Amino acid sequence: MKYKWLVLSNTTVATLMAAIDTNIVLISLPTIGRELPDTSATLLLWILIGYSLFTAVVLLNFGRLSDMYGRVRLYVLGFAVFTLGSLLCGFSQTGLELVGFRLVQAVGAGFLFSNSAAIITDAFPPNERGRALGINQVSIVAGAVVGLVLGGIITSTIGWRWIFFVNVPIGLVATIRARTDLKELAPPEVRPQLDWAGNLVFAGGLTALLLGITLGALGEAPVDWALGGVLLGLGLLVIFPFLELRSAHPMLDLTLFRNRVFAGSTVAILLNALARGAFTFILVFYLQGPPRFLSPFTAGLFLIPTSASLAVLGPVSGWLSDRFGSRGFLVLGLLVSSSGFLWLTTITDHATFLQLTPPLVLVGAGMGMFAAPNRAAMMTAVPPTRRGVASGVGTTFVNTGATVSLGLTLLIMASTLPRSLIDGIFLGTATSGAAGRGFLDSIHLIFLVSAALCLAALVPSILRGTAPPSSTSPSLPVGR
Repeated sequence: MKYKWLVLSNTTVATLMAAIDTNIVLISLPTIGRELPDTSATLLLWILIGYSLFTAVVLLNFGRLSDMYGRVRLYVLGFAVFTLGSLLCGFSQTGLELVGFRLVQAVGAGFLFSNSAAIITDAFPPNERGRALGINQVSIVAGAVVGLVLGGIITSTIGWRWIFFVNVPIGLVATIRARTDLKELAPPEVRPQLDWAGNLVFAGGLTALLLGITLGALGEAPVDWALGGVLLGLGLLVIFPFLELRSAHPMLDLTLFRNRVFAGSTVAILLNALARGAFTFILVFYLQGPPRFLSPFTAGLFLIPTSASLAVLGPVSGWLSDRFGSRGFLVLGLLVSSSGFLWLTTITDHATFLQLTPPLVLVGAGMGMFAAPNRAAMMTAVPPTRRGVASGVGTTFVNTGATVSLGLTLLIMASTLPRSLIDGIFLGTATSGAAGRGFLDSIHLIFLVSAALCLAALVPSILRGTAPPSSTSPSLPVGR
């Protein structure tokens, strides 16, 4: 009884830190772009994309490593590396250095993300997992709220570097507590082996795809080079599953997808992440860019309704899904989110807080109803010995979808705005009303695509079948 709450408290601190770090950086991006030397629009984007990309690339392998060497051991290592990365980020002197040190953070985040859900699932019985994961999701939302407000306050007062330094004391304490409090509940594999070929193909494919999209959209590379990068990336990602099927020790265990509940939940996670991955990113520049030019603190306050509604609905839907099953909550959550995105396609360039609140609440509420029930069903659908890799798969799909979402958003902006205006919006130098109007048109289109992706996620959520509430893990080939 005591141990499971120790697990939940420590993993909640981990996800809280990661959530704070994401939004605290996001709300500060316009200020970083203006104040950090040698920071171009491309580097500013890669401060976000590099972190998400590297996390997505290592998650599957880290989930596999956790099953092989121990989830708690690598989880503790992740806390330490993340704390070190935060310290280095605070001392960055150029945009390129900040991108590099964010990759160090991403290594730590990869260990934290790939193990948190698995450690919680190991510690809690099946009839309490939805509630536990829902509470864990609250930490993500609380971190989002705290990150937006705290980032705005810190950036507006003592400077953006302190948005990274705040992680250091928390990370040190949490690393020590994780080392002393947590214990291994799942036995590690004997004679483990890594799938180096699968790792290289997956990492190369995702990196080439996103480099091609971002450099091509911002004009940093010739069109033929950018197109070549995109095609190379897509080709490697197509080859990846065939390579895994032939591997004796695959990075991605494709047998997990024989279970309809696991497969449908994973595809729904990807589509939902594609829909919402760039949501806060776009709103930050909408609020701090032309023609509004709000302060980081004020912009953070505008975004609280989304996080607050997610915080309320996340644990409630997780708890109810333990009793009544998850599929109804998934469908309702996706419908609610899509309606919020559709509402956002009508916002004006000077929408007030009260005008923005209803659609932001709908988006957040829908995310809350979807996230915890979907993750609980996904983790319960696999046997205990595969939860490390299953957790890594789920979080990889979330990070991959969110990262590709940023690239997709950039493509939409590049198709509707000239390069000079994109640079001006990202670097905080755009002042014209025309820039604001053009950006608003691209925002409307982006949110229309987001609504369509939420609706597309309904298909795997419905077709996956149902898992009985409060059940033990089913055998892998079964799904109904």
